[in-house]
Amino acid sequence: MNEKVKQLSQEIESFVATSQEQLEEYRLKFIGRKNVIADLFAEMRNVPNEEKKAFGQAVNDLKTQAKEKFQRLIDALNDSGGGVEEYPDLTLPPITGEFGSIHPLSATRNRFIQIFERIGFNVSTGPEIEDDWHNFTALNFPENHPAREMQDTFFIEKNPDIALRTHTSSVQIRVMETEKPPIRTLSPGRVFRNEAISARAHCVFHQMEGLYVDKGVSFADLKQTLYHFAKEMFSKETQIRFRPSFFPFTEPSAEIDISCQICHGDGCNICKHTGWVEIGGSGMVDPNVLENCAIDSKVYSGFAFGMGIERITMLRYGIKDLRLFTENDIRFLRQFNAL
Repeated sequence: MNEKVKQLSQEIESFVATSQEQLEEYRLKFIGRKNVIADLFAEMRNVPNEEKKAFGQAVNDLKTQAKEKFQRLIDALNDSGGGVEEYPDLTLPPITGEFGSIHPLSATRNRFIQIFERIGFNVSTGPEIEDDWHNFTALNFPENHPAREMQDTFFIEKNPDIALRTHTSSVQIRVMETEKPPIRTLSPGRVFRNEAISARAHCVFHQMEGLYVDKGVSFADLKQTLYHFAKEMFSKETQIRFRPSFFPFTEPSAEIDISCQICHGDGCNICKHTGWVEIGGSGMVDPNVLENCAIDSKVYSGFAFGMGIERITMLRYGIKDLRLFTENDIRFLRQFNAL
């Protein structure tokens, strides 16, 4: 028996593993459940009683030797670049195959552009930090207009005034300064106003403004354009109305209302229980604005309109709280996975 122990000890010490297969072969022979050392323990009953203690000690030493040799083989194989392959931890939870989706505001913005591109409008963009000329003065805002005050506008610098733009009309000024009529352009973008955050208002929101300048443009063109938009954006049954209003950069001016898409005229917090929802403002471009951009107001006329993308999105999808758009609540956003 002692000769067999010595033979196995020499075999263990001389074993060399240069691959995973050879390492596995060693493990099965000397470490595995049915290894040759276990067979020696089974032979213990055939050893004379006076030799059992010495034999048992020799077999235990052999078992320890086999384990230490196995660890040395693993280390040597790792150092040579043929180490044990890294397998994924199968106890970890699986990564679900979830896909992102378009944000509802982006979906509405894209629909806006799609509708107006079909009737010849292009898209223009501009800076979010604007000077006084493009944000106020060129748009015919008087020096004492409330929008110029700190309570309505986020100013970055004073004298000269630099502010976060309060509307994307500033982009329209830049377009008229650099392009010659005819002009048909949409100006989508983020705007900033110093307003209290509520279900119906926010200090950061998105606008879509449109401008058309050419010879012979009339208020009838504006009305038909917005009728077309309302039917395409919502439904053929959508009602639209114009209410006289005032904006420094348009004359005449009108607020744009549509029938409430959430309550369908029954009354809700969005329409203030009137059945109508204001979606924007519009009007004929004031001649002073055209002249400020070096466009002859005696030859050219134009119309402009502006709408809040958040408001349109709320009406499209029946959303009653504007704050949901910026809270990044995954439970809310998952409802738009099909967009």
